Amino acid sequence: MADEMVLRAQKFVNQVYGSKIGMTVTEDGRTGWNTMYALTRALQYELAITSLSNTFGPTTLSTLQSKYPKLNASTVPSGDFCRIIQSGLYCKGYDGGGIDGVYSDRVASSIASLKADMGVGSAFSGSSLEPKVFKGLLNMDAYVTVNGGSDSIRGIQQWMNGRYVNRQDFYIIPCDGHHSRDVAKSLLFAIQYELGMADGTANGVFGPGTQAGLKNHTVAVGTTGTWALLFTAAMILNKRSVPFGNFTGDVQTGVKVFQSFAQLPVSGVGDFQTWASLLVSYGDQARVGEACDGITKITPARAQALKNAGYKYIGRYLYNPSTTSLPEKEIQPGELDTIKQYGLRCFPIYQTYARSVDYYSTAQAVTDCMTAAYKAEEHGFKSGSRIYFAVDYDAVDEEVTSFVLPYFGSIRAQMNRMGSPFRIGIYGPRNVCSRVSDAGYADASFVSDMSSGFSGNLGYTLPANWAFDQIVTKSIGSGDGAIEIDNNIASGRDLGQSDFDAPPAQKLDIGFSLSYWEALAQEATDYMKSIGRGEGANNIYTRRECLETIISLDDVITSTARRYRMRKSLIQTTAFWEFCHYGKEDVNVDGGVALYYTGVLPDWAKDIPGIERAQDSSTGVGQIKGRTGILAWNNSIRSGLVDGTLLDPDDVRPDPDADRYKMWVQLLEDNAFNVRTVAHAHIWAADGKAGDVEETPIDRPSLNYSDSYIYEILRRYQGPVEPAFSDAKLRMPLYAIFEKYNLLIREA
Repeated sequence: MADEMVLRAQKFVNQVYGSKIGMTVTEDGRTGWNTMYALTRALQYELAITSLSNTFGPTTLSTLQSKYPKLNASTVPSGDFCRIIQSGLYCKGYDGGGIDGVYSDRVASSIASLKADMGVGSAFSGSSLEPKVFKGLLNMDAYVTVNGGSDSIRGIQQWMNGRYVNRQDFYIIPCDGHHSRDVAKSLLFAIQYELGMADGTANGVFGPGTQAGLKNHTVAVGTTGTWALLFTAAMILNKRSVPFGNFTGDVQTGVKVFQSFAQLPVSGVGDFQTWASLLVSYGDQARVGEACDGITKITPARAQALKNAGYKYIGRYLYNPSTTSLPEKEIQPGELDTIKQYGLRCFPIYQTYARSVDYYSTAQAVTDCMTAAYKAEEHGFKSGSRIYFAVDYDAVDEEVTSFVLPYFGSIRAQMNRMGSPFRIGIYGPRNVCSRVSDAGYADASFVSDMSSGFSGNLGYTLPANWAFDQIVTKSIGSGDGAIEIDNNIASGRDLGQSDFDAPPAQKLDIGFSLSYWEALAQEATDYMKSIGRGEGANNIYTRRECLETIISLDDVITSTARRYRMRKSLIQTTAFWEFCHYGKEDVNVDGGVALYYTGVLPDWAKDIPGIERAQDSSTGVGQIKGRTGILAWNNSIRSGLVDGTLLDPDDVRPDPDADRYKMWVQLLEDNAFNVRTVAHAHIWAADGKAGDVEETPIDRPSLNYSDSYIYEILRRYQGPVEPAFSDAKLRMPLYAIFEKYNLLIREA
C-alpha cells in the first residue's frame, strides 16, 4: 500500500538530489531498496564524499563519525541533511515530523523509539542520532517483529545490538524476530568478543582461534551469565524451544534433543561439537561420518579403505554427460558389485550442470527425471530407491521460489506420471532442501553444509528430513586404496541400497525419436486399415489420432517397460489396438457406470439417450475394466513389484467410494495410469490371471520373449475365447511394426 509520507520522501530526494547523485527513484509511495540507496547517496553528497555508492560502507560511516558523531537539533548541519533523516524515518515506519528540515521534538522522539526498538537505547542514550544508528536507518532491516517473527529471537537480536554495538565491526542487526545470515555472523562476532578478541581481530568467521576458545567454554546445567546467554541464543536461533538465559534443566533437555537430531553424542552438555553444530553449517569438521560421496570409482582396494575408515553409505553419480571430464564420475561397470561385496551400501545422486539458476526449468526437470530414472535402472538400482537431484550453487530465496521449486514440482509430477519408480531426494543448501521438502517434492535431504558461506546455509537450520550432512572433503587410504571423498554425517533416514539388479542382458528401450514418427504413423495406420480395424462408423478417433495418443504417453510407456524389463512394443501394441476400437457404445456404457455409482450422468454423457446403469465397462486407452485393473494391480502389489493398497474387485456398492468405481475412474481419466495398467495386466496374465478365468502361469514378459510368448500374452489380454485368438494373430504384425522402430532407436 502506498504511503503519502514515503511518496513525499521520494519526491524530495528526486527534486533535491536526483541530478547530483546519479539516480532517481520511482515515486510510488512504497519503501524499497532504491529509495534507501538514493537517501544513502544523498547523505554521502552532504558529507562531501565524491565517490557515491549505494552502500553505507566504511567511508560513509567513518566520515559521519568524524564530522557528526551525534546528530540532533543543535548539530544537524542543514535543512536538507535533516530531511534525509526525516525521509529515512518515514520509510522505516516512524514519524518524521514532516519533511520540513527541522530536528523537532517529534523527530527526536522517533529517533529514541528507533534506538529502543534496535536495543541500543542504553548504549546510545537520549534522542541524538549516532552514525551506526543512521546506518541502520537507511536500509531495509526491520526493528519490530514482522511476518510472524519470534519474540524470543527479537530479544536476542536486541540484546546483541545493545551489548556489542560499540565494538568496531559490529553493526546493528535486524530485530524482526527472524534468523538470518547477518544474525548468524553477529553471533560469531559476539562469541569472539567474549573470548577476548580485539577489534580488527574478531571477524565473524569460525576460524581456528574461535574454535580453540570454544573448546574451553563448555556450558552445562548451572552455567549462568554471558556464556549461558550466548549458548541459549544459539539454541533458539536453531529453532530449539529453550529459554534465553541461564543453562537450566530445561535447556539440558533441549540440548539432548538437538544432539540426537544432529547425530552428536547425547550428553546434554554444550561441548565444542554442539557449539560448532549450532554456529556453522558444517559443525566440527573433525567428526567421522558413516557416509561419503565422490567422483571416483570404488575399486576393491578403495572399498576396503572406506570400510576400514568406518564408512557404510557411498554416494555415487548416476550420469556424466561429459565424455572427457571426470571419467569416473558416473558409476562404472562392476562398481556396484564391488560395493555390495564389501558390505557397503550406495545411494544415487543425479547432477549434470546444475550450478546456476538458468539451468532450472520445468522442461529440464522432465528430462532430468527421465534420464535419472533410466540410468538408475541401467545401473541396477531397485524400484523405490531414492535419487538425490542436485542444486549445487548458492540459490538465493527468490531463485528458490521462481526456479528451483517449479523445477522440483515438475520432477515430482513426472515421477508420478511414470508410476513413481524411484523416490525423490534433494541435494543442496539448507534453505533449498527445506523449502523443496516442505513443498512435498522431496522426502529426504542431502545437505551441502560444507559450503558454509552459502546464503542458503548461513542463518538456516538443518532440514528436518536430512539424511546426509556433507561437512568436509578429505582423503583416506593409501596406495591403490587412496581416494578423495566428501565426508558426510548420516542420520539413518536413508540406508542406501545393498543389493542391485543384474545389468540387463539386452538393451532396454529408450524414448521414442520423433524423426521416426511419420514412418511409424504411415506403417501402423496402413496396417490397421488393411485389416479393417479402426475408423468405422462407430469409432470416435482416427487411427492416427489414436497413435498420437500412444506416442504422447511414450515417457510413461518407456519407463514402465524399463522398470519391469519388458519390451515397450508389448504395451504400445495393446494400447494402440484397444484405443482404435474405442467407439460410441463405449461412451454409452461408461456413462452408465458413472450413473450407477454416483447417481448422476457426467456432462460428457448427458446428451446420450438410453443410458442404462452398469457396474463396469472397458474404459480408457487400454479398454480396461475396473475389476481387471484391481486384479492386475493386486497381483503386482502381492508380488512386491509395486507398493499400494489392495482393493476389493467385488466391491460394487452403488457408491463413489466403491473400490471398483475408484479404479474405473482412474482408468478412465488418467491415460498415464491406464497404460501403466496395461503392463500390469500383461504381468497378471502371465502369472495366471488369479481371480479371473485362470490360465496356466508362464514366464513374465521379458526382453527376449519369443513370438509364441508374445502371441500368448496378447491373447490373454483379451481373454480365453474368440475373438481373442484370431485378434492376437492380427496384433502380431502390429507388434512387429512397433518393435522395428523401437529396435532402431535403442540400437542407434
